Amino acid sequence: MKCNFCLKEFKNKGHMIIKNDNSILYYCSSKCMKNAKIRNQRKTKWIKQNIKQNI
Repeated sequence: MKCNFCLKEFKNKGHMIIKNDNSILYYCSSKCMKNAKIRNQRKTKWIKQNIKQNI
């Protein structure tokens, strides 16, 4: 599975949130879950580093 916020691959750990419209969001950690509510994904530096490593 991939985290919806930082795009890291993770297995058997993390958080799964089901919204009212039946869409499922996966997060690798509570850090990503909290930041998804507050921050824009494109403006965080640590996510840009993860994206560059995955490419």
